[in-house]
Amino acid sequence: DDTIFAYEVDGFGSSLFMDDANVPSLLSLPYLGYLDASEPLYERTRAAVLSERNPFYFEGIDAQDKTTHFTGVGSPHTGLNYIWPMSLIIRAITSDDDDEIADCLDQLKVSSAGTGFMHESFYHTDPSEYSRSWFAWANSLFGEMVLKVAAERPHLILKQ
Repeated sequence: DDTIFAYEVDGFGSSLFMDDANVPSLLSLPYLGYLDASEPLYERTRAAVLSERNPFYFEGIDAQDKTTHFTGVGSPHTGLNYIWPMSLIIRAITSDDDDEIADCLDQLKVSSAGTGFMHESFYHTDPSEYSRSWFAWANSLFGEMVLKVAAERPHLILKQ
């Protein structure tokens, strides 16, 4: 079965597949309590959201450190090639894979561009090019993610 959730339907049989980094989003469905992250329909949808099938999924190598590989979802609100930290946060919150969560944490750290804050979005190859230097929604969601990871996977953030 290759059925996935659509982002938008028109009631006349047409649909649009994409995802937006905001919450609600397709990626955030388990976070919102709509379904369990282990359900096959969500797993297929998640794989599509986090791929080139989603026109707002972007990848890039940080031009400064040449090692950080950014992979995330953006939004029509900020234009092409801008990844939203909220998408990385929701990706980590809805994951049960330590490597994926650790990767999201690493990307989030670098994407703060040394400010210590989550931004609305950052350019996929240059996190110092960002929108909204203070974005309370993303910072609050980041705090929620840190508490979840600390409670469920402390080895990923609490070093001995």
